[in-house]
Amino acid sequence: QVQLVESGGGLVQAGGSLRLSCAASGSISSINAMGWYRQAPGKQRELVAAIASGGSTNYADSVKGRFTISRDNAKNTVYLQMNSLKPEDTAVYYCNAEIRSVLPINYWGKGTLVTVSL
Repeated sequence: QVQLVESGGGLVQAGGSLRLSCAASGSISSINAMGWYRQAPGKQRELVAAIASGGSTNYADSVKGRFTISRDNAKNTVYLQMNSLKPEDTAVYYCNAEIRSVLPINYWGKGTLVTVSL
């Protein structure tokens, strides 16, 4: 069974930084794209950032220049460095990954809450 476990969320003041981590474990042959999504209260889940297995990245316009996604393939882990945080970044952040055990399947973590105060 494959699991994604996020960590690193919390409460931070506006302008501060947080680093999220997401580790994949279980029966893993390979991991394709990995990414971070977020869902704020009353809003739909949205893509924040994604990184392909080869390292190419894409970001939501709202986080470009402030957030950086990276991955450590040896550790099956994806990171999200969040700088210059704003109150509007407050949301539950979810890790997502396409993982191949036998066939590729899209997995989600349970989420980690990020709260940015004024």
